[in-house]
Amino acid sequence: MTSPAFFLDNVSVRLGGGQESRLAIDQVTLAFAEGEQVAIIGPSGAGKTTLLHTLAIAHRPASGTVSMFNVDPWQCSDVERHRLRARVFLAPQAPPLPPRQRVVNAVLAGRLPQMSSWQALRSLVYPIDAPAATRALERFSLGNKLTLRCDRLSGGERQRVGLARMLLSNAPLILLDEPVSSLDPVLGASALETAQAEATDRGATMVVSLHDVNLARSHFTRLIGIRNGQVEFDTRADALQETQLAALYGPELSLAASDFALPESADSNPKLTRCY
Repeated sequence: MTSPAFFLDNVSVRLGGGQESRLAIDQVTLAFAEGEQVAIIGPSGAGKTTLLHTLAIAHRPASGTVSMFNVDPWQCSDVERHRLRARVFLAPQAPPLPPRQRVVNAVLAGRLPQMSSWQALRSLVYPIDAPAATRALERFSLGNKLTLRCDRLSGGERQRVGLARMLLSNAPLILLDEPVSSLDPVLGASALETAQAEATDRGATMVVSLHDVNLARSHFTRLIGIRNGQVEFDTRADALQETQLAALYGPELSLAASDFALPESADSNPKLTRCY
């Protein structure tokens, strides 16, 4: 891997305060190169979301060092840290779309970091580039949803609107948290491929958390396994062992380890199998 653009060095993150505080990330060291695309897998509650939010400069580490764009965001002023956050695009598993907001405004929100306050307010009334929003939605088969209110969308449609918003962002770091969890296998694979193609075209680094192990293995060359807030493995997808998966998911593994394997037949389509 080339020189890392983003890295965590022995980082621990605690969530909550006082006696309710708990260790969510425990001494994690990871590096990501510019333009690299990586999938993070692991059981529920493993710390995947906390890791993404740490990369998004949303959680201040209790210990360790974070480097983003060659600086430690937590050693910067509040103003500079805000500028750094504007260079990161984070899509939560459930995009926070205001119910009464129109889809066109939700998608154009991807450009907010590039707008002045006046432009942002004006766009709420008169969307500044509705055609761009339409093109982004069409790439996720949502071209007919432009003027719909967000509370009329299904969970899967909301996730795709969140990904369409990403297309209008110019962020060099893209973080996606379970971006296709509400989609069927075929639509989910297609949506992920569209997002990956966008990241490739702009040379952005992409880190994606996924529950679907086969989807991760078939679409990413590097996989990171997280359990109990720690990195269990960081490996090439083609080198991942079934024993590593069994150890990663432990008691939560309801299928035999072999069920996680990609089909051997050249005619098989691994994108159609979901593993949790």
